[in-house]
Amino acid sequence: MKNPIILHINFMEIDWIVLGHDIDTIVKKAVEWGYDGIEFRGYCPANYTGTVEEYLNEIAAAKKKYGLKHVLFGKGISDCGSDDAEKRAAGIKDAIEFYKRAQDVTGACIFNVFGDLIVHADPRIPAGCYDFGGSHFATEAMWNNTVDSYQQVGKEMEAAGIKLAFETHMNYLHDRPDTAKKLVDLIDSSAVGINMDYGNTIYMTKVPSPADTVKLYGDKLFYMHLKNSIGIGNYNRIPTSLAEGEINHRQYLKAVKELGFTGPIGIEAPRGGDREWFARQDLAYFKKVAEEIEL
Repeated sequence: MKNPIILHINFMEIDWIVLGHDIDTIVKKAVEWGYDGIEFRGYCPANYTGTVEEYLNEIAAAKKKYGLKHVLFGKGISDCGSDDAEKRAAGIKDAIEFYKRAQDVTGACIFNVFGDLIVHADPRIPAGCYDFGGSHFATEAMWNNTVDSYQQVGKEMEAAGIKLAFETHMNYLHDRPDTAKKLVDLIDSSAVGINMDYGNTIYMTKVPSPADTVKLYGDKLFYMHLKNSIGIGNYNRIPTSLAEGEINHRQYLKAVKELGFTGPIGIEAPRGGDREWFARQDLAYFKKVAEEIEL
């Protein structure tokens, strides 16, 4: 299999951005389980007492110690869609500095990125009805500012050999396949593409199938997140293991193979409980399917 398999750090978190182990132990476990890399947060965990520089150095040291092949980070440009030019400029500067420093220290060359969070405030819209958030409420200014911000950063990343991948995620401009593709096309940078997370897309209505989504993204597919769930009502879903949800990853990954995608594939924890066990369970399922379809 030519695609590096990435452990999302949320398998190793016991709460939102709270690590369940120190970085050395996390990397050791990931390598022992059979993962090729880890996607870390692009900021220090809540229970980490060091600086960002110390955080990067610890990751780099553990990577070398245990032979981890790939390090990725999740970090977007803060205030990239804001009308406040000073805030946008500060966010751009911070992002460029982090991406380049993370590359220098850890060897990271792909970053999972985001625009600004756009959450509806209408009490008539039920929680979990993500069609009415993100791109649905986005203004023309939000689009223009986000595009401009990532065009500026994209130029720097092209020269550095760094790739930025917008995760398809509810409550952002890039919440749906069509809006994610629209955003990267408007940015028009060889350094900016998409992190396809169909486990998020399935929470939307009237979206293309996983296979059709792969075709839509084409050469703008830089990275992937895999997770699964089962719908139980109009807007509610129960997160599951990769093998037990409604997304047929066998068909999904066949489309990925047909595209010729060789980039990293991340497995993400969508549920609580014993996430360390789930990390191994989901990896075993993924590897078996990949073997059978000769990914």
